[in-house]
Amino acid sequence: MTTPENKLRHVAADAPRVMVVDGSKLVRRLIGDVLVRELAGAEVVACAGIGEAREALAAGPVDLVTTSLALPDGDGIALARAVREAAGQTYVPVIVVSGEAQTHLESRRFTEDVTDYFDKSLGHAALAAFIRGYVQPEPIPGARVLYVEDSRVVALATKRMLERQQLQVLHFVGVEEALEYLETHRGADDPGADLVLTDVYLKGELDGHDLLERVRGDFGYGKRRLPVLVMTGDANPENQSALLRAGANDLVLKPIEERLLVTKTLFQLRLAKLA
Repeated sequence: MTTPENKLRHVAADAPRVMVVDGSKLVRRLIGDVLVRELAGAEVVACAGIGEAREALAAGPVDLVTTSLALPDGDGIALARAVREAAGQTYVPVIVVSGEAQTHLESRRFTEDVTDYFDKSLGHAALAAFIRGYVQPEPIPGARVLYVEDSRVVALATKRMLERQQLQVLHFVGVEEALEYLETHRGADDPGADLVLTDVYLKGELDGHDLLERVRGDFGYGKRRLPVLVMTGDANPENQSALLRAGANDLVLKPIEERLLVTKTLFQLRLAKLA
């Protein structure tokens, strides 16, 4: 199955052209400064709204786009659509940068034109790490991913994706086994993993939602202490919202696209280190 995510190309590492769209000149400058500082040779195209963005896109393609939700002549969702419809523009990341991003995510108001989101409240250091993950992804050697998946075929493919990034994958076929592992580290400074990656639907009495609730409730690990990414093929917005409200840091939608999985995983790991 071909999805827009499958078409996501590698963002140019050499002198990327990045578009920053925000109605506030101050915010455009702040985000632009972060990009210039973090991305060697980056060309920042600052736009106040959709109209200016269309003109910039007509002048040439971009490698990545950040946009606020509220714009003077529309919103970030409409801006994402304009990027997708621009002639000669390949499929590139369109990232919503907003203090309302989490609310939109939980209510599933983002369309497939939006690649990802970033909550402004996390700060500029986190934003720099997030953008760098798309433009110049760097591995975190030895970081441990507690991975729960009962399909041998899916598990093998996903494990290889993560191990290519020098991550250590601790694979469990069921929630019960994963909980037993976490139990051996209860009360210690180290929870036994740096991130949990789990499918929602699993064989056995417990599923991914149960694992998420145990990590957040029983063990008391917060989103920074032990990030949880949930893989799901369920397109039901209410079910997806329930996972986010229960404490999932983010969702990885199936079919899994390697670059997005890696980007989300590495970002959550870096974000945890910033805590």
